[in-house]
Amino acid sequence: MPELEIPIYQRPYQWTGINVRQLFEDLAAYQDQPTYRLGTVVFHEEKEKLNIVDGQQRIITLILTVRALLTERKSELKGTELRKQLTELEPKLMDPKFPSDISHKNVRENYQEINRIVTRPEFTETQIDFLLNRCQVVTFTLTDISEAFQFFDAQNARGRDLEPHDLLKAYHLREFGDESEAEKARTVERWENSKTEELAVLFERYLYRIRKWARGISARAFGKSETALFKGVNLQTTDRYPYVEPLRIAHYFVDRYQGQLERKIDGHDMAFPFQLDQIIINGRRFFEMTAHYQEMVDRFTDHSRLLAELDGVQDPEKRAAEILQTINNYNGRFRTGDQHVRSLFDCLLIYYWDKFGAAELSRAIEKIFIWAYTLRLKQSRVSLASVDRYVLESNLFQQIKESVEPRGFLSGDLDVLSENNSTQTDEIAGLFEKMKYLNKKKQP
Repeated sequence: MPELEIPIYQRPYQWTGINVRQLFEDLAAYQDQPTYRLGTVVFHEEKEKLNIVDGQQRIITLILTVRALLTERKSELKGTELRKQLTELEPKLMDPKFPSDISHKNVRENYQEINRIVTRPEFTETQIDFLLNRCQVVTFTLTDISEAFQFFDAQNARGRDLEPHDLLKAYHLREFGDESEAEKARTVERWENSKTEELAVLFERYLYRIRKWARGISARAFGKSETALFKGVNLQTTDRYPYVEPLRIAHYFVDRYQGQLERKIDGHDMAFPFQLDQIIINGRRFFEMTAHYQEMVDRFTDHSRLLAELDGVQDPEKRAAEILQTINNYNGRFRTGDQHVRSLFDCLLIYYWDKFGAAELSRAIEKIFIWAYTLRLKQSRVSLASVDRYVLESNLFQQIKESVEPRGFLSGDLDVLSENNSTQTDEIAGLFEKMKYLNKKKQP
């Protein structure tokens, strides 16, 4: 019988005590049922082993449970059949190896939690029998790794657990090219080092909206049906269409440059030239792109870091610095509508930097500020829907996309307001007046 194995590209064991307690609460709730299905597990059969493609969290937790039962309950069980079952299971249990410190921590803490649960008086022999004999796991074993990941992708696309970025991870793992298993492991480790909340924000609030708005398309909610936006070309399997060639040249040139002996001497590093609106290169480059834009978003949404960068930018009036200070400190900045406007400001600023870098950055910040916060001053209430409509009606994302130089973006005119319809935005309105974009009507 093939041995179970956790492949090195798998994410760490991330279940915590909350997940463990939920599992046992479910077992208690359904123990009167003839059977209880614990879920689906997908295996990739490779030579003499079964690699766990999907279901690792449940499998490890169940192994920890059986080990706890062997240690804490076996000797006192009255039912000889249960003792026999546990004895037969013991040599069959896999002994998983985890390179991740996260996995080690969660295994240790979850085992302690399981020990506490299975030694309580209310965890009876009836519940042990229910777990061992009436709980089921549906398994699928596939011999082709691509099919295994496709199956994983399809299963979870209909589920409720995984975020869209989790589905993208599965998709791009199976799109890896000739990279080694070690390279896959390093890639996944970098991905898993990012908190899932941060990845969710990165894709939904920034990458998704920028890519959609740059195309002139509404961008309100990033769901599982929208993941195709981040699926592109596989350079090893896609035909040699002309549009793919620039991507292919950049991909292989960067790898060739990085792999030269001279890099060990001069220490130079060449990052792949990602662009927010470019066609995605599937596989390794997708994960590199994610890390690249996570760093960019962190830098541009932390305005203290951005202020430090402005020290080297020509800005004689310090207007850009004043703008950043103001939007960081005005009274109404924490309201939901104001947060939507701030996100709009950050998205357009990131998109500008991604295309033109520091060129004319202070002027760009001025224009982006006036454009984004015009919506805030015009309306007493701002929702994500109103932000989306505003972008599509006067789309500066498309202006950046179509510009070949900063002046193509900076030269356009913006509306001048006659009144401020919002509250708690006096500091914003004051800057508008100072910059001649708010001319309040004088009372007769």
